[in-house]
Amino acid sequence: MSIFTSDLEHRGDLKGQGKTILRLLGYIVPHTKTLILAFLLLILATAADVASPILIKIFLDDYLTVGNFDPMGIFLLALGYLFLIIIGPIMQYQQLIRFNMIALRVIQKIRVDIFTKVQVLTMTVFDRTPTGGLVSRVTNDTEAIKDLYVSILSTYVQNFVFLIGIFVAMFALDTKLATFCLVLLPVIILLMQTYRKYSSRVYRIARSQLSNLNAMLNESIQGMSIIQMLRQENTFRKKFANINEKYYQAALANIKLESTLMRPAVDLLYTLALVLVLTFFGVESITGPVEIGVLYAFVNYLDRFIEPVNMILSQLSQLQQAIIGAERVFEVIDDERTVPNSQQILQNKKAPVEDKIQQGAIEFRNVTFSYDGVTDVLKNISFKVLPGQTVALVGHTGSGKSSIANLLMGFYPIKEGQILMDGHPLAEIQETELRKKIGLVAQDPFLFVGNIADNIHLHRPGVTDKDVDEAAKFVGADQFIDKLTKGYEEPIGERGATLSSGQRQLICFARTILGKPKILILDEATASVDTETEEAIQEALYRMRLGRSTIAIAHRLSTIQDADLILVLHQGEIVERGTHQELLLKEGLYYKMFLLQQGAFKDANLVGRNRS
Repeated sequence: MSIFTSDLEHRGDLKGQGKTILRLLGYIVPHTKTLILAFLLLILATAADVASPILIKIFLDDYLTVGNFDPMGIFLLALGYLFLIIIGPIMQYQQLIRFNMIALRVIQKIRVDIFTKVQVLTMTVFDRTPTGGLVSRVTNDTEAIKDLYVSILSTYVQNFVFLIGIFVAMFALDTKLATFCLVLLPVIILLMQTYRKYSSRVYRIARSQLSNLNAMLNESIQGMSIIQMLRQENTFRKKFANINEKYYQAALANIKLESTLMRPAVDLLYTLALVLVLTFFGVESITGPVEIGVLYAFVNYLDRFIEPVNMILSQLSQLQQAIIGAERVFEVIDDERTVPNSQQILQNKKAPVEDKIQQGAIEFRNVTFSYDGVTDVLKNISFKVLPGQTVALVGHTGSGKSSIANLLMGFYPIKEGQILMDGHPLAEIQETELRKKIGLVAQDPFLFVGNIADNIHLHRPGVTDKDVDEAAKFVGADQFIDKLTKGYEEPIGERGATLSSGQRQLICFARTILGKPKILILDEATASVDTETEEAIQEALYRMRLGRSTIAIAHRLSTIQDADLILVLHQGEIVERGTHQELLLKEGLYYKMFLLQQGAFKDANLVGRNRS
């Protein structure tokens, strides 16, 4: 379940939606000049559109009805009408372009904001939030927000200004009839509020189901080899169809809502208003003559009045989707679970790197840790790593080995106890220095789309091609890189799928050693390497460890037999500690693990040989 507010539990009241809209509109402030120009163009375009029926009214009442065929007057009216017909669309085009430019710039900024925030969220967020759900917030939800800006700026503002212009023209023609027509406004506002109230619930469910669709799609594509190997295509297809059906039902519910409260209701209002206008002029004709031009203008304005109302109501669905999407985006942006010094990262400030980690001494003092705040995965862990020493962590799966590495990297806050580096508490060490002084080689080698050189230097400042080449040679990666068609420029697909697991790991080794860390963490560093490759890089690993404090997490006990200290973990506790030979003599858990890996339970003589 996501750590973010549940979409189904969030009420999304109108007051909260109002705050969301105000926050979104705050992004427009840097574009004030463009916005003012767009408003001026909009007002001019609206004036041109509203003025044209006035000219027709003048022609009907002052020329055609009374038989006044003054050539100059008619020519000027025709010229003015033609000018309005030409200038109106030009102004309309210019204001529409500027409003959309603002909308696209704003959504560009929001996308950068949420992506930047994602980069500084703690590992807890990614542990508990499906990747597809986060991707949906960065892509689908921000795209929905774009519709809000386009709707508000280019549709709502434009049509509201146009409606104001129509009412101004109506009052100029007949104050009494225009006052009667004002009755339409409260009814329309009531329709909009009713639609917003009910549609917000429907759209919240729809956005949630769309997020679930993305999450499952992302998971299925990444695990496609497992799905096909285990013949689970039908199972996953049914699960996907089930989520898709829920999304369909939510979308259908909104369509039904629109079909009831949108155009049918507006068409009914238009018919009633038209009856009101015709009745008014019918009554007026009993007591005296009626100006045919005024009648034409009112019917024309009434028809023009309904179209922008339909436009506004038709955009309400997009507006609701945008508001819900914005709430989901702001949940990520406002999340307080961030890494230390996150504000410096968000503001792109380069703080000076302190030099507290000089020797690389590490000490864990009675450290207790829990991922969920309930179950402790580490219990009262204490040990020291002296500068230049190699300490190995071994134990069965789930014993807490990787958790120690995660805490040392500062990925998670500890529950109890203290971690020291060169005598300084981990909490007092800058995250920038921590990342610079600690090198991590993870069990799962991760490569980015690009080429081999890019994945080694990762665009770190001051790194040259020579440095990349030396790092690759140091770990022995140059042997396979030189055989590639393009060498270091060889393209790498997503996650390095075109390379073997061993080759990917070697590139990650080179990437780590290039940073010249003081402390080295090897989290199952040779797990993905075949035996022949493993033997080739053992010497490189030995050189990497020289002069560096190293914590090596290993399943293969053969790779850490030369460690200065081996810690055996079981259910989050250190149950044994010592060198390889010392632990064998104890004949405890390490001894059993060693025999199990040697496959020698039946060979009692092997024990004596190992002791010797």
